[in-house]
Amino acid sequence: MSLTWDQAIKDFGRYLRLEKSLSENSVEAYSDDVRKLHSFFISSGIDTLPASVSYQDIKDFLKWYTDGNYNTRTQSRTVSGIRAFFRFLLTEGEIDENPSTLIEAPKAGLKLPEVLSNDEINRMISVIDLSKTEGHRNKAIIETLYGCGLRVSELVNLRITDLHSQEGFVSVTGKGNKQRLVPVGSKALKAIENYMPSRNNLHVIHDKNIIFLNRRGRRLTRAMIFTIVKDISARAGIRKKISPHTFRHSFATHLVKGGADLRAVQQMLGHESIQTTEIYTHIDRSFLRDTLLKFHPRA
Repeated sequence: MSLTWDQAIKDFGRYLRLEKSLSENSVEAYSDDVRKLHSFFISSGIDTLPASVSYQDIKDFLKWYTDGNYNTRTQSRTVSGIRAFFRFLLTEGEIDENPSTLIEAPKAGLKLPEVLSNDEINRMISVIDLSKTEGHRNKAIIETLYGCGLRVSELVNLRITDLHSQEGFVSVTGKGNKQRLVPVGSKALKAIENYMPSRNNLHVIHDKNIIFLNRRGRRLTRAMIFTIVKDISARAGIRKKISPHTFRHSFATHLVKGGADLRAVQQMLGHESIQTTEIYTHIDRSFLRDTLLKFHPRA
């Protein structure tokens, strides 16, 4: 008997979690893509099971979906999720042919991320009130985000045992539970060192090995990091659209601008493909010109 939508989505999530080692956020995103496809059939009055979906059905869904004015990046990611779902069904023997094979994702234009200048980062750090209980923690958060180029999920899960101060590295667990070593600068290390006494003096510590904790001794949520960054940027008078990820973009851009090898930056960021890292050469136009002048025989 063919799987129902609910059972197929549940099994798909388990497959992504256990066999592909994706994070919970990625599992939920992929599962949500399939729920959108199911919602299309419900809204259209079509009674079909996952194993009965055809190529034309997916094309009709994408037309319906894109009429909702979603941007091309969202559309492209949704196509990826649906492709992964039908590859899973094929692997499990639920279908004999993959109806999504010929589906093409819309071409997303190059969108350059927002980047902070060194002066803006210094301004943000300068407005943090170190006399408050959370002051040294928030400073350490900003210094670590910018000093290591971490994703927010990597920051909130950073452990004391991940910190190798003498060697100047942190062990980071990134997407797909892949681990990498990232150099950490003296300012970030000093900020963490200054924060640790107030952390260790919390009345109760539930997550004993997690570095960044809230007042109740539990690890900070991703949402709380967003709130902290938004508050600090507002007090610093920065009008750019800032998120924790902005520090990751700034970290990479400043490295590339300073002449860092792109492969080294790729490894520090944990990018699987060098193409993902290459966006930072587009942000720094001087890098492109210097490359031309250095390597082109008629420059």
